[in-house]
Amino acid sequence: MADENPPHSASDADKESRIEPSPLTDTTYVPPPPPPRRSKRRRNILILVVVLVVIVGGVFLWRYFSSYESTDDAQADVHLYPVSARISGHVIKVNVDDNQWVQQGTVLVEIDPKDYEVAVAQAQANLASAEATAQSLNITVPITSVSTVSQLTSTSSDIENATAGVSAAEKQLLAAHAQLEQAQANDVRAQDDLHRYKLLVDKREVAEQVYDQALAAARSSTAAVAAASANESAAQQFVQQARSRLVQAVANHESAATGPQQVSSTRARARAAIADVQQRRALLEQAVLNLQYTKVVAPVTGEVNKTVVVGWNVQPGQQMLTVVPLDQVWVTANFKETQLKYMRVGQKAKIHVDSTGQDLRGQVDSIAGATGPLFSLLPPENATGNYVKIVQRIPVKIILESGENRDRRLRPGMNVVPDVYLQ
Repeated sequence: MADENPPHSASDADKESRIEPSPLTDTTYVPPPPPPRRSKRRRNILILVVVLVVIVGGVFLWRYFSSYESTDDAQADVHLYPVSARISGHVIKVNVDDNQWVQQGTVLVEIDPKDYEVAVAQAQANLASAEATAQSLNITVPITSVSTVSQLTSTSSDIENATAGVSAAEKQLLAAHAQLEQAQANDVRAQDDLHRYKLLVDKREVAEQVYDQALAAARSSTAAVAAASANESAAQQFVQQARSRLVQAVANHESAATGPQQVSSTRARARAAIADVQQRRALLEQAVLNLQYTKVVAPVTGEVNKTVVVGWNVQPGQQMLTVVPLDQVWVTANFKETQLKYMRVGQKAKIHVDSTGQDLRGQVDSIAGATGPLFSLLPPENATGNYVKIVQRIPVKIILESGENRDRRLRPGMNVVPDVYLQ
């Protein structure tokens, strides 16, 4: 019996003990717990993986958030172009409506041009008159110059002729005086002969015929004395006339000697006439400009905001419209001074527009040279006893890339949030 039913070995007992009862037959079965060493190892590995993920995520988050600077103190900005009148006048036509898009050079407002057309015509007439005067004076200058030279030559010749005439007259006067002295001497001798012949005739020592001859000779000599005296007086008159002609010739020469001054005076008048022509031409150009200013044009392309209406009487400098160039909008972002450490010109930027939710691309164009408060009307004065340090903000200009605001939905004054990438 013992051989037929051998006793169970230990291995068989172990196998029987390892046989798991069926859950369908035994509901109180509880699986054995895992070995404690293996569970602890898994937990450590899991914790290590979580720590690594947190570290890596933190590094990536730190690199991401430190790669850009952002601010919500930013708005869209643009240069507004005020359009004002350059002349005074009556507005007769307004060619645009509010918020109308216009191109550069478009005629916006028309001012009554009639007064300025008359001013142009008057300026043209004045210019023509001044040009004619200048032309006549320019012709007079060479004529005066030639006339002056000829007068100098002529008066010099007249002085020489007058001097020669004086010399000849003086010689004639000397000759007449000599003839007078000769006639007087002959007359004295004839009178003495007549006196002697008179005595002889009275004594009847000579014939009366001889006495008559002596009487005739005495009378002839007396007449010769008178004639010689008259010739001397005439010669004296000739000398005086010759000297007068000499004085006149000298005076004419002195007058002709002022010819260069006369030429200079004529040239000065000609230059003054030329200057007057230039002045008249400038007045004409100003009148033409004023006529052009009767048409007020758009200085740039953009939207119009108008206040002018037909019937206004405008004055120079009076603003009538404002043109907003929406194609030239940029962003002014007021970053804290602590955010500008790594910010540079040319860095890329993303601009989020609050009103539309759009994200536009741009780049840093420039950084202001001072903080915003310094440009205010009353800049802060920190040299006081109650000074509190406040982080300042500096304006940064960000321009949009080409075509980003193609739909022109970004308007000046809108709030935006720019992100400037520092890498």
